[in-house]
Amino acid sequence: MLAEIITIGDEILIGQIVDTNSVFIATELNKIGIDVHQISSIRDDREHILTALTEAQSRVDLVIVTGGLGPTKDDITKHTFCEFFDDSLIENKKVLEHVEALFKKYIKTPISEVNKKQALVPSKAEVLMNEFGTAPGMWLTDKDTVFVSMPGVPFEMKAIVKDQLIPRLQERFDRPYILHKTILTYGMGESRVAERIEDFENKLPDYLKLAYLPNLGRVRLRLSARGADKEVLEKSIVKAVDELKELIGDIIVGYDEDESLERVIANMLVTNDFTLALAESCTGGKLARSFTKMEGASRYFKGGLVPYDTKLKTTVLGVPEELIKKHSVVSTQVAESMATQALKMFTSDFAIATTGNAGPTKGDSDVEVGTVCIAVASPKGVVSEKFVFSNHRERTIGKAVNKSLELLQNQILELLRAKR
Repeated sequence: MLAEIITIGDEILIGQIVDTNSVFIATELNKIGIDVHQISSIRDDREHILTALTEAQSRVDLVIVTGGLGPTKDDITKHTFCEFFDDSLIENKKVLEHVEALFKKYIKTPISEVNKKQALVPSKAEVLMNEFGTAPGMWLTDKDTVFVSMPGVPFEMKAIVKDQLIPRLQERFDRPYILHKTILTYGMGESRVAERIEDFENKLPDYLKLAYLPNLGRVRLRLSARGADKEVLEKSIVKAVDELKELIGDIIVGYDEDESLERVIANMLVTNDFTLALAESCTGGKLARSFTKMEGASRYFKGGLVPYDTKLKTTVLGVPEELIKKHSVVSTQVAESMATQALKMFTSDFAIATTGNAGPTKGDSDVEVGTVCIAVASPKGVVSEKFVFSNHRERTIGKAVNKSLELLQNQILELLRAKR
C-alpha cells in the first residue's frame, strides 16, 4: 500500500514554520507497513489543492492531507474537498457538541457562528473526532483511493493519527510487515564503521536492508526488513544484530529509534540511583535540554548553571580566578574545576562541564575557534578532554553536546565496574 502526504499552508512555503507533521505521519505509517511514496507542501490555493489531489490519486492508495481546516476564510481545504468529491457541507451534530463543550470548558469568549462552522463537514465524509481541537479529521474514498484530511496543528493531528487513523488503516487494509531495528554507535565515523562491517553488509538477504544515519560523532545503523512472514523477519533482524555486536560491539551504545544516548544514560542513572548536574558555558544549556526534554528527568537531573560570562565562572560557580589567568578560560583545568564545583553545589553523583570557543570570532580566550574542553566529575574524581571540532558554530556546539554524553556514559560505566 502506497501513501502520499500533502501539507497545506503558505506558512510552510515561506519558511515561517517547519513541516514536522509529515515526519510524524510517515513514521507512523511505516510502522504498520505502509510506504510513503511522496511528501509535498502546497499553498492555500484552490487550484493548487485540486491539482495535488488529482495527481496523488493517480499514484497512491492513500492520500493524507494536513492543514487548511481552521475557521477563517483562508482555510479552504473543506470547501475544496467538496469540489473534488462533488459533495456539499452538512452540519455534524457530534462535532458541534464537541466544539461547544470545548468553548464552555476552556475558552472565556462566547462561541461565534464562525467557530460553529467547524462542525460543517462533507456529507460523504467519515468524521475523525479531534479530541483537542475544533477542526475534525475527515475520511473520504474515491475510486479505491482513500483521502484523509486532518488539522495542521501538530498535537491535534498526532492524536487523530494515533487514536483513529492508524487503527482504521490496520483494520481495513492488508499490509506487509515492515520491521526496523536501529543500532546507535558512538565515537567512530560513518566510513570507518562501513569498513568494519563491509562483509556483513554484502551478505544480507534481499529482504533485509542496512542504512547509515550519521550525525555529529554518532552513527545510527538502521536494519529494515520487509515481507509477509513476521517471524522470519524478526529472526533475521535478531541474527543481524548479534552479528553486528560481534563486529562493532565496542562502539554500540543503544538500540531503537527512541533510544538516544541521552535516554540510555538516563536509564543508567535511574537504575543505579545516580544524579547529574551541569555547568555549561559554550553549550549554553543544550545539554540540560537533551535531558529535560525526556519525561521523568526530575528523577536524576539535579539542575545546571550556564555561566557564559567568564566572571560568573568565578563569582557564581567558584572557579578560582588564578586558574583562569594561568590556563585560560578555555582549558581542561578550568573545565575540571567547573565540573567539581557543580558536583558540590548540586550534591550530585556526576557533573559535566563545558567551556569552549564555538566562534565565529574569539571570545575571552585566544584558543582556536572550535576548541572545546569537557570535564566529567564523579565520586572517582574528574576527567577531562580537549577537542577541536570545527569552524562552524552550530556544528561545534552539537559535537560538544554529543561528546559530553559519550564521556559521561564512560564514567558511569567506570564507576559501575569499580563497584563490582
